[in-house]
Amino acid sequence: MRVLNCLIVEDEPLAANLLADYVAKLPGLVLKGVCSNAFSASEKLRTDKIDLIFVDIHLPKLNGLDFIKTLSGNYKIILTTAYHEYALEGFNLNVVDYLLKPIEFSRFMQAVNKVSLPLNDTIPPLHTEEVHQPFYFFYTDKKKVRVNFNDIVFVESLKDYVRITTEDSKLVTKLQISELEHLLAKLKFFRIHKSYLVNLKMVKSYTATKVEIKGKIIPVGRVYKEAFLKEMAQYEAKRNHSPWS
Repeated sequence: MRVLNCLIVEDEPLAANLLADYVAKLPGLVLKGVCSNAFSASEKLRTDKIDLIFVDIHLPKLNGLDFIKTLSGNYKIILTTAYHEYALEGFNLNVVDYLLKPIEFSRFMQAVNKVSLPLNDTIPPLHTEEVHQPFYFFYTDKKKVRVNFNDIVFVESLKDYVRITTEDSKLVTKLQISELEHLLAKLKFFRIHKSYLVNLKMVKSYTATKVEIKGKIIPVGRVYKEAFLKEMAQYEAKRNHSPWS
């Protein structure tokens, strides 16, 4: 089996850990390092043999696209980002693939399979459960606990920690709420308050000032109100659309 040495260039710890977990699941990939900015990544490329680089677009100091333009080696590049508007520019740089966050494992495998693997070395299919249930192992109470993203009801900020409430449990882990907001945005989670992130699919009722979700009343922050009401209007329009309307 051909082995690909990988480098992750990602400044968000949660996103970097998720990619590292995905790399560890695939026998054809070896993780050689995780860098939080382009300059440390450039140094790593000078000292290690790297075949495949996962590059986040929004990096500090030098963004991912500009970093790619500086590379002279024959590297395979997979872009990772939460913003679809950079796709065209990315493909103009001959990247292998463009992954939108939050990245599901099945989509990750599809991208890796494009990196010139021999036909006999393609990655085996993923179990159905993992394809349709994006998840993460959060560290809490001295252990890692699996949480399916679709089961999260809301997230509450506790300064340097967050409390994640699911349909049947709660857990506290050391993360910033902004990290989860970025990761969960494409799964219809929305920041309605500086301290709350909610799953729009579980909202029972709402006004301009509060949301009811699974028996919990959560305030809507003044600075978040306009964006939240706009998001809900778009969500309702999409959900209510039918061929008879």
